[in-house]
Amino acid sequence: MELNLTRPIAFFDLETTGTNVGKDRIVEISIVKIHPDGTEELKTELINPTIPIPPETTAIHGITNEDVKDKPTFAQKANEFAKFLESCDLGGYNSIKFDIPLLVEEFLRAEIDFDIKNRRFVDVQNIFHKMEPRTLKAAYKFYCEKDLENAHSAEADARATYEVLKSQLDKYQDTQYVDKKGNVSFPVKNDVEALQQFSYFNRNADLLGNIIFNKDNVEVFNFGKHKGKSVEAIFNKEPAYYDWMMKADFPRSTKKVITAIKLRGFNKNSVNIT
Repeated sequence: MELNLTRPIAFFDLETTGTNVGKDRIVEISIVKIHPDGTEELKTELINPTIPIPPETTAIHGITNEDVKDKPTFAQKANEFAKFLESCDLGGYNSIKFDIPLLVEEFLRAEIDFDIKNRRFVDVQNIFHKMEPRTLKAAYKFYCEKDLENAHSAEADARATYEVLKSQLDKYQDTQYVDKKGNVSFPVKNDVEALQQFSYFNRNADLLGNIIFNKDNVEVFNFGKHKGKSVEAIFNKEPAYYDWMMKADFPRSTKKVITAIKLRGFNKNSVNIT
């Protein structure tokens, strides 16, 4: 089933120096951009991460320090990537938890405020894990009935992700989904808005899901000793916790969110004082 699109969607995959969103860097990026008329554009680039690629990481994706030493840095290509992704929704495999936060982190590092507010995110892995928990290689075999060649090549993984989503639409178009609360729905619709909603397990306030919205639409911590508690309330009660988060190894995108919450609380307190 071909995607029903109202604007372009970019399926992308990153190969990186590691899995720490705050510290690690992109070494390869591949983007398959699908237009509403079905035409495709492909952009694949090796990137100099400016930090060493650990041997254990090279063993996974096969990209060495020698391969990227003369390649452009992400900062040098950032404007080009931002232009290519302009007005696109984003699709990927484990993209909500990893690829999108890391991509945004690289843009922020390059001093480009990559707009994500009006984009929709479709995570094929989350759809897969809700319906048929597997890896991308197994997902490709299960849905597309083909073996995934060159797994952990960014281009092969990005294109496989796009093909898996189309097959998911065919397979689940008439399938009920029952969530943990017993709610029944038909979520895998050929509509990017519906696919975005089904791609999330929580409603994230930040990209990585460190801060999420509760049922009352209040930002709460999703980790640590304050898990489930209001971020704004904790910052008002324990200002040092905000300072710790800003100094700790959280992504810039998370720090932007907590800073906005901190300032909002400060402004409320200022109004109450006056």
